[in-house]
Amino acid sequence: MLANAFVDNAKVMAKGQITIPKDVRDVLGVSSGDRVTFIVEGNTVRIVNSAVYAMQMLQQEMAGEAERTGLTSEDDVMALVKELRNEDEKG
Repeated sequence: MLANAFVDNAKVMAKGQITIPKDVRDVLGVSSGDRVTFIVEGNTVRIVNSAVYAMQMLQQEMAGEAERTGLTSEDDVMALVKELRNEDEKG
């Protein structure tokens, strides 16, 4: 088992609800009202913070886009921002 891994458990209630143990909530960075995502792989389920998971998926989707569009430096990005701001002022 990994050095930072631990095992915890929760009881499934009549309506399929569980309480996520505090130690697990702390690791996930979730609190009351936050959303979690269940990732099912075979007979294994991972529970992840939905906001973090969404950001990771977006980062994977966007990986390499800057290079494909020619934005390879901070100067390129600043030039694009300036160009877009000028278009906004005109339009």
